[in-house]
Amino acid sequence: MRIGVLGLGTITSALVEGIGNDGHTIIVSERNAINSARLSEKFRSVSVAKNQSVVDTSDVIFLGLTDGVYKDVLSGLTFREGQKIVSLMAGPQIAEVAPLVAPAQLVARMIPFPSISTGGSQILVFGQTELIEEVFGARNTIFPIDSEDALADWLCAQAVLSPAVLMVQQAAEWLAAQGADAENSERFVRELVGSSLLAGPCAPLLRALDTPGGYNQRLRAMMVDGGMTVHLKEGLKALQE
Repeated sequence: MRIGVLGLGTITSALVEGIGNDGHTIIVSERNAINSARLSEKFRSVSVAKNQSVVDTSDVIFLGLTDGVYKDVLSGLTFREGQKIVSLMAGPQIAEVAPLVAPAQLVARMIPFPSISTGGSQILVFGQTELIEEVFGARNTIFPIDSEDALADWLCAQAVLSPAVLMVQQAAEWLAAQGADAENSERFVRELVGSSLLAGPCAPLLRALDTPGGYNQRLRAMMVDGGMTVHLKEGLKALQE
């Protein structure tokens, strides 16, 4: 495919890395000079151009612009009929973006995560999933979402990633403070949590970790008593509102 990318932040750069060796012709905007230079040096398939040139030379365009600039950027560009546009923006809904890219068709909203750079990422998609499956489905898991309201709920739920990572980091730092090697400490806790969650659903895992008087049961009970689950639900509700 001839793929264009407007906006080149962390997630969008990871997206390009994930498909850089798949045989596509990829044109990225020059807006982020550091990321565009790095990607064009790393992949022969990637070239850098001004925004309008990205649009002119692409059949599929991914929008990774920020909420504060997307209207100004897109209103200054000319799209053509037959182009397919995919928005990676978490905020603006399709009805807000579609008129700015007409007569091209905004076919989907897609929310990827950093691991898309190497594969194994979860990808939330509202809209036409066929294109996303074709480009990313071989190495990633696509989660089709039925509505934009539902997509907003899923975006709230994914925010659990940051506090979960913080808990892993702090447990590893505590272990290192007891005299363990810092690198091995983080690797151990990270791999323990990751492999355990990937092994199966949460309910049987929690039952397996519920040995009376065991370390896992005791730490979880102390954290729940301290308000962990209450704070989590309150935080998700606040994000939703």
